[in-house]
Amino acid sequence: MSHLRSRDYERMLDLAVAVLESHEPEALQHLVAAHLLETFGCGTVILAKFDVTSPVGRGSGADGWAPTSIGPAVDALVLRRARQRHPLVGYLAAGGRRPVTMDRICDGWRNTRCYSEARHDFGTTRQLGIPLPGDGTVMRAVSLGRKGRDFSARELAFAARIQPLLLGAENHIQELGRLRRAAAQGGGGGSGGVREAVVGGVGGLAPAAEHGLTPRERTVLGLVAQGLTAEVIGRRLTISPHTVNRHLEKIYRKLGTNNRVSTVVQARRVGLVP
Repeated sequence: MSHLRSRDYERMLDLAVAVLESHEPEALQHLVAAHLLETFGCGTVILAKFDVTSPVGRGSGADGWAPTSIGPAVDALVLRRARQRHPLVGYLAAGGRRPVTMDRICDGWRNTRCYSEARHDFGTTRQLGIPLPGDGTVMRAVSLGRKGRDFSARELAFAARIQPLLLGAENHIQELGRLRRAAAQGGGGGSGGVREAVVGGVGGLAPAAEHGLTPRERTVLGLVAQGLTAEVIGRRLTISPHTVNRHLEKIYRKLGTNNRVSTVVQARRVGLVP
């Protein structure tokens, strides 16, 4: 296994903190996605889930989640990949459990329809699958896509290290969603306590202005919370990525944080971002 760098372990800790401190399922999904996009330099990240007992093509057994940048039809995308017999589907069905690239499990990957569609729709030519093993008939995996060089041995080693953390995050998201639904249905005192804890997490805290953020810094913070990279933020605000990073450094200092994940967590806690 390739040696990991100190920064890799810092990223693992950042993600663990985000999972532990988040009370919102959708916010946590975006935080995890943003973490993976930045860490692996990817253009796409998709959580795919499908039931192996459901006949492929009928559509009742596949669903998924992806950042809003991928589009709203991710469930249809996951189902289509299952119908196309994406290499990752076969890998999971055969009991594959370690992170793997599509080039390594499919000799003709570049000749598949899955590859052609991913390249046309998202510009990605390389894909990394990270299985999320579980019980029962539902298979889950995180699929990362990017263009250019293939995923390195060090990146595969890093993916293997964060695999249990991603599985824990997904289970945490499912549980948060269950608690939210129970609270919405008025399921008794326990559920009400969950609702109070979630809402109370940002109630009564200082207004955003008291944190000393400038309007530009608040704009950058809001875009960071959406999972956008410095390059994308720079294009959107017509400034250089270097300037974006300077704004981020000031935001870190004012919020008492030192990385994107903890900054977004803190910003949500104090009501700076929704």
